[in-house]
Amino acid sequence: MKELLLQMARYNTWANKQFIDVLLKLDEDVWDMEITSSFPSIRKTVYHLWSAEDIWLQRLNLAEQPQWAESVFSGNFATALEKWQNASQALQTFVENQYDDEAFRHVLQYYNLKKVSFKIPVYMVLMQAFNHATYHRGQLTTMLRQAGVKKIPGTDLHTFATR
Repeated sequence: MKELLLQMARYNTWANKQFIDVLLKLDEDVWDMEITSSFPSIRKTVYHLWSAEDIWLQRLNLAEQPQWAESVFSGNFATALEKWQNASQALQTFVENQYDDEAFRHVLQYYNLKKVSFKIPVYMVLMQAFNHATYHRGQLTTMLRQAGVKKIPGTDLHTFATR
């Protein structure tokens, strides 16, 4: 189990970096262009991706009162992109640091943002985080195309595996 989760964590870190590299080259007006999707702009989608990875990481690290990163962030977009990459890397490090598969079967109790309690195994938390990121990277692809960006990275799993 650890090897599979580690591959997914590495893939997630790599795929997010592919988008971060593209996003850093765009003008600010593209980041904030209104585009219909789950979130109204590329910036808002990125903030959601980062905040979701970060809050799962806080929960995995047993933070007493995890905070949604976007709600307490006041920096610029480049800083948010850096923090997103750091969160992805920290999830990868979390997986690397687990001693054996039993650690991934541990059941984590956490509260969502509405203060509802849930229990879920650590491996499912990680799969949720990685799958969620894949979903929203797909949205970023569509949003970037709608914004006129021509060079969008391919981030399919097989691209990562065969690079």
